[in-house]
Amino acid sequence: MKIGIVCYPTFGGSGVVATELGKALAKKGHPVHFITYNQPSRLDFLSENLYYHEVEFRSYPLFEYPPYELALASKMVSVVKNEQLDLLHVHYAIPHASAAYMAKQILKSQGIYIPVITTLHGTDITLVGKDASYEPVVTFSINKSDGVTSVSRDLKKETYEFFDITNQIEVIPNFIDLDKFKKQKKDHFKKAICPDDEALVVHTSNFRKVKRVGDVIQTFFNIRKEIPAKLLMIGDGPERDPAEQLCRELGVGNDVRFLGKLEAVEEVLSVADLFMMPSEKESFGLAALEAMACEVPVISSNSGGLPELQVQGVTGFMSNVGDIEDMTRKALFILDKNNLPLFKANALKRAKEFDITNILPLYENYYRQILEKARLKEAI
Repeated sequence: MKIGIVCYPTFGGSGVVATELGKALAKKGHPVHFITYNQPSRLDFLSENLYYHEVEFRSYPLFEYPPYELALASKMVSVVKNEQLDLLHVHYAIPHASAAYMAKQILKSQGIYIPVITTLHGTDITLVGKDASYEPVVTFSINKSDGVTSVSRDLKKETYEFFDITNQIEVIPNFIDLDKFKKQKKDHFKKAICPDDEALVVHTSNFRKVKRVGDVIQTFFNIRKEIPAKLLMIGDGPERDPAEQLCRELGVGNDVRFLGKLEAVEEVLSVADLFMMPSEKESFGLAALEAMACEVPVISSNSGGLPELQVQGVTGFMSNVGDIEDMTRKALFILDKNNLPLFKANALKRAKEFDITNILPLYENYYRQILEKARLKEAI
């Protein structure tokens, strides 16, 4: 199958999943064409089946903002025609699904039928999509897609609750590449950060309000009162400055290090003892899965799709959103040296269930289903 993938080329979950999926498909022999405005952060071209098409969009005096959606639709039309793609797989509803619908109609007028699959990742539904100014477009684009997938049952449920969706949504969970995300021998790194064998806590996110990074700092403050510990904060975003200020107010600045955006996050996770994800909402919890693959147990909230990933009391613990005291108690239980080895082993065991080798066939089968339906439509 010749597949076009449209995604945001960022560090966010949807971009990561789309990129890793494309790389895995290419490895299986499917020619994969990425269509986006920048090369995705995790995309390399070691496979002969990987291609990248940059969407160029210019600003004109007539437009207050560059018309990216139009440029994207035009590029999709061009790539589908020139590369003879079999289907388009767009990640994140806005603006990719609506741009794909436009491209599909243009191609249809030229006698070319291209099936479109839309994957819903989270904030495109739970945040952006609920905005009244976008809701009609989101609803229309989802209903007009030939196939729709979501990364969790919770996201599927929420999509049906908040939008008038008549299309069938298939749940295909996020995945992990265990060849990339695995515990590495980085003892020298651990020694540099924790010279006195302190417990190492890690948080990774885009530092938006929904991630509740302040709860990470507050919980760490409580942990540190009981045992020697260090905290690494990976990522960047609008809540970074308030988080750094909170560290100063609590007097833990010397034990917290903000590392910014990292490509090789697995190297840091390899030396971590605990991962924290106290988010107000997570459609799946990909960062938590990456931690688990590196044998790191997780303290998380019990919101969104996290209960579909976490196993309470086995891979870590879940608490109600904002319950810092409960997260502290459970974190200290995990970090007890008598308990930590079992939690680490359980985290890895659970992560293996989401290995890309298990999830990739689900996508391939779904592609074939959608292509078969498309052929039947054309035949009628």
